[in-house]
Amino acid sequence: MNAIAALPFAERDHAAAASIGLWVFMGVATALFSLFATAYVMRMSASDAVALALPWQLWLSTALLFAGGVALSKAGATARGGHGMARTRRLLLAGGLCALAFLAVQLWAWQALLAAQVMPAGNPGGSFFYLLTAMHGLHVAGGLAGWAWTARAAWRPAARLADLAWRIGLVARYWHFMLAVWLLLFAMLGWLTPEVARFICGTA
Repeated sequence: MNAIAALPFAERDHAAAASIGLWVFMGVATALFSLFATAYVMRMSASDAVALALPWQLWLSTALLFAGGVALSKAGATARGGHGMARTRRLLLAGGLCALAFLAVQLWAWQALLAAQVMPAGNPGGSFFYLLTAMHGLHVAGGLAGWAWTARAAWRPAARLADLAWRIGLVARYWHFMLAVWLLLFAMLGWLTPEVARFICGTA
């Protein structure tokens, strides 16, 4: 059953407006990341571009972001099915902790690159790595604000599963979006070589 449709009539407008607002925001974020990706491909086609060896920590951060999305999806399903407030809260908490761990591991990856003398300036691949991962990290941090809003509602004494279901659904939707964006960025940063970029730009 749709979580919004299950709400009392007085609450449906608020939930529907929040859902539409999230879709609009994700559309804007998609356009933003698309522009950055286009700029990255064009810059990597230049003669001074060098392929970047990504640190292994990014695989761990990817797994954490995926696990967070799974936990939030299960939290939403638990709330919609009325299967218990305690389980819903545990899954919601797990999703937030995975997101925090994702950001921490991303910073760890930054430290690994800096230790390897890959600086924000001087290497086009390195410059875009820091830029793109920072932009994505800021969007994940923004998602944590939405998660905190939902968690606050979940831990209220008078919290109702029907009310939490749509809130958690919005957070889970955003997490899936962040995972999709990250997978595309990860693939682009790891496997887009200057030769491929020149072929795409027609300068090979």
